[in-house]
Amino acid sequence: MSVRTFYSRLTQRLHSGFRSSLFRAVPTALGVIVLNFILLQMVPGDAVDALTAEAGSATAETSALLREQYGLDKSSLAQFGDYVNQLAHLSLGDSPRYGIPVLDVITQRLPNTLLLMGLALAISLVVGVTLGVIMALWQGKWPDRVLSSLAFVLYSTPGFWIGLMAIVLFAVKLEWLPSGGDGTIGAGLTGVDKFVDKLQYAILPALTLSSFFIAIYARLTRASVLEVLTHDYVRTAHAKGLTAWHITWRHVLRNALLPLTTVAGTHLGGLLGGASVAETVFGWPGIGRLTLEAVQAREYKVLLGILLLSSFIVIVANLLVDLLHKRLDPRISSRKGGR
Repeated sequence: MSVRTFYSRLTQRLHSGFRSSLFRAVPTALGVIVLNFILLQMVPGDAVDALTAEAGSATAETSALLREQYGLDKSSLAQFGDYVNQLAHLSLGDSPRYGIPVLDVITQRLPNTLLLMGLALAISLVVGVTLGVIMALWQGKWPDRVLSSLAFVLYSTPGFWIGLMAIVLFAVKLEWLPSGGDGTIGAGLTGVDKFVDKLQYAILPALTLSSFFIAIYARLTRASVLEVLTHDYVRTAHAKGLTAWHITWRHVLRNALLPLTTVAGTHLGGLLGGASVAETVFGWPGIGRLTLEAVQAREYKVLLGILLLSSFIVIVANLLVDLLHKRLDPRISSRKGGR
């Protein structure tokens, strides 16, 4: 088979898998839009109620004018029609509290949350897979028992408590890292220096956010590696004289990572949810903290935008996981094609 033929078949296979995954994702996205809108419509009150309560002196006429200005006086069906029309024009509407488009409110916070999520996911995967492999290779011995106990503690401990203890240890006692915020105020840094400074502020919230997932990935990797080690091709590799580390990293992990990629893809939604706690504890200005502020202010348009963004992130992650599965194990495509 020529290189051109191989590349053509591989591209065709990836495109067909992407199209099938995308076909399943479209109705999911539409269902998410409808469900999110219905659930938020069932919540009593609106942004005008929160604004007038803070003002303390707003009249009924002022409240009515504000509701008319932002379309909150319409029926639920009419508001849904306006919302769908805005989505069709790539808009999320305007925020009564912030006085700017909802999309601008979200995009101002989104980079911070993406940085935090990416760092937390990287930490949880690297540390979790490494611990899981160590636990599997030393099954039943003291490294396995110690690390299993550590994973159980991380899994059982609330994230906010880990965050508070991290502040006490690394920020107060050792003074290694800052305790909160997203950058040094008044430093005037730019370029690489600004990124490094922001990264220092992101380490503690990222560690806090990743602690729960480290425990899950470690246990899952341990179970997957132990299962793969029983396969015939692993015994054949040992018979050929290959070293244990070569077999583990070149042969075992490739198959053991399949269930891990599935779980990691579904955990992106959990990372967004956990970001609310981490960002609140550390004062990190991201989507999670914006969600809490929107709930307190009854900013349902902002909440709809955040929920829509979160849903799309999970859907796209699942699409990427499907493609990654086909890359890690080509047999998946052949099994699907034979059905």
